[in-house]
Amino acid sequence: MAVSGTAAAQSAASLPKPAEFYFDADANTVKPVIVVRETGEVAMQKLSRILERKVGADAEAAQLAHLAMEAGRTDLGRQLYARSLSGLDATDGIWRSVVWNYAWDLYRSGDHESAFQQWRTLHAARGVTASWMPPTLALSLWSLGRKDEAVQWYAAAVRTEPTQWNTSAQFARLLPGWTEAERKTLAEVQAAWAANPPKWP
Repeated sequence: MAVSGTAAAQSAASLPKPAEFYFDADANTVKPVIVVRETGEVAMQKLSRILERKVGADAEAAQLAHLAMEAGRTDLGRQLYARSLSGLDATDGIWRSVVWNYAWDLYRSGDHESAFQQWRTLHAARGVTASWMPPTLALSLWSLGRKDEAVQWYAAAVRTEPTQWNTSAQFARLLPGWTEAERKTLAEVQAAWAANPPKWP
């Protein structure tokens, strides 16, 4: 049983090799889930009141989850994301953006493994070759110590848009929503790619 359990875990952590190009903007995924326009504690209180009286409220739960995790209330954020996702499936219009935002909140809370699993779920959900995938999965894999795979994914970004990704000079423009630390980590991946660019395929 131990062997089969290990094999299952390895399978769950696996990721198919990158495709050659990633041109899909996937705009419905890479956006915040916003129901109320207020921010901070005001938004959290308003969303909490909606959740108390509205059945479902999946989008509201997702927005409140993000605000909670952003405020360092990680356990509450996880519970709220679980509530949101329990009412959604991959055919729902906001499912991809909820999963994408949950992954980033997990990553920024320090849970890199769980973040990777959320991004992997998005990758596997349907045949999308989204432009966010190569840099994001490269960051995720590098943070997990899976450096060879990270470089392979970064190479897909370079193949897709070589003038943008062959150096780290444009990271601030290309990745405005990333933190400086995240861009710095991706610059390590870029340097590893530049030292030994993998061939395709």
